[in-house]
Amino acid sequence: MARRISLGSYYAAVSPIHALDPRVKIAITLLYMVSCLIARGAPALALATLLALATCTLARIPLGRFARQLRPLAAVLVVTSLVNLLFADVGDVVAAWGPFAIRTAGIEAAVLYTVRFLLMFAMGSLLMLTTTPTAIADGLRGLLAPLERFGVPVGEAAMVVSIALRFVPTLARDARAITTAQTARGADLAGRGPIAYVRACIPLATPLFTGAMRHAENLGRAMDARGYTGSAERTCWHELRLDSRRDGAAIAVAAICLVAILALSVIG
Repeated sequence: MARRISLGSYYAAVSPIHALDPRVKIAITLLYMVSCLIARGAPALALATLLALATCTLARIPLGRFARQLRPLAAVLVVTSLVNLLFADVGDVVAAWGPFAIRTAGIEAAVLYTVRFLLMFAMGSLLMLTTTPTAIADGLRGLLAPLERFGVPVGEAAMVVSIALRFVPTLARDARAITTAQTARGADLAGRGPIAYVRACIPLATPLFTGAMRHAENLGRAMDARGYTGSAERTCWHELRLDSRRDGAAIAVAAICLVAILALSVIG
């Protein structure tokens, strides 16, 4: 039976991506997201897409099931696309309905920002699928360690990130339970199409937010009772060590691809 892929949950597998140092994966992911924000033109976006597909393939994550898990992003993409389509005031008019007009510049912006957000969300999801929450927290703490000299509470920040990542599967499970309960009561949550999907998600917002606040309150009380903090005295179970060949190769390949994306953006 095929294993379920849940965004925010770790997908255990033996792959070159899973074996990378978490600091390397976090740094490459952040730089990739910045590159996506800067990327312009079809060649740059195509290279960024190929890099995301190659990462998914090397991580041995089923591409079809992973793509289906990106559907929650549809609500955000629909809103941003509509804003770009209807409120762009430059370019040639393609279609018009009363005070609204769709222009060529609006279509280009809608496609550009949709692809950008989709790639950024996909790469961030791949980071969480190939790295445990503990490893992400330790990697983030390692990257931000120099800031401790300036009094920045790096340990506490890493602890918050770790807790947030661990609660993503919990909130997803709560969302499925709420959906099942409301469907059993006769609520129509199976809307077809992007607009219907957004409308169907609205009834889930209040109970899901209430459940999140309840989880946060219970966790806060438990941590306070145990005196748990993320201070600098906290030690890691496993010491992070860079592999000169594996991690070095990943850094080199990522650097070449990211520079190429920026160069194609400038040329385009």
